[in-house]
Amino acid sequence: MAIDQTLLSILACPVDKGPLLLVDGELLYNPRLRRAYPIANGIPVLLADDARDVDDAEHDAILARARS
Repeated sequence: MAIDQTLLSILACPVDKGPLLLVDGELLYNPRLRRAYPIANGIPVLLADDARDVDDAEHDAILARARS
């Protein structure tokens, strides 16, 4: 299930309140903080405790996927 572009435009990172990138419909990504938020059954899980940190290599890979 895809996230509607209108919904995506209003979703924000719970930590810095900035915009998020949708990556392959599987996660929302904050490139400023390098934090990835899961999407479970089509529902974004925007809880700081459920996010995971992303290392340099994964950051580059995520950005490449988000741009394609």
